[in-house]
Amino acid sequence: MWTDGACKGNPGPGGWGALIRWDGVEKELYGGDASTTNNRMELQAVIEGLGALKRPCAVKLHVDSAYVMNGMQKWIHGWKRNGWRTADKKPVKNADLWRELEVQVERHEVMWIWVKGHAGDPGNERADALANLGVDSVR
Repeated sequence: MWTDGACKGNPGPGGWGALIRWDGVEKELYGGDASTTNNRMELQAVIEGLGALKRPCAVKLHVDSAYVMNGMQKWIHGWKRNGWRTADKKPVKNADLWRELEVQVERHEVMWIWVKGHAGDPGNERADALANLGVDSVR
């Protein structure tokens, strides 16, 4: 699975995209929000991609968002321990989506793979194009 988010302005109209490949079959998903941020769309892309899986799966999840990957692998444990507050006691931004993402990740066995965005990875390039279709759908 490859996911990506896009935003034209930050905040502004945004979109998310997910490309799922399994056993020779591809599924493409996208959507958008008329007023959002890039980070929210990055999170939404992963939520929607994992949520589209009908049963628990082993997922190789390719993301170009260090924010999403670090949040799930490093920061979320401290946020939860601190009552969804950062180390400097501020409310965690996008906590609603982090909670949704955590539920989706717990359903699956997720292997996180970071890819550099806009660097020629075909799956990432397609997820980016889908995210831009999501932006176009709300403009």
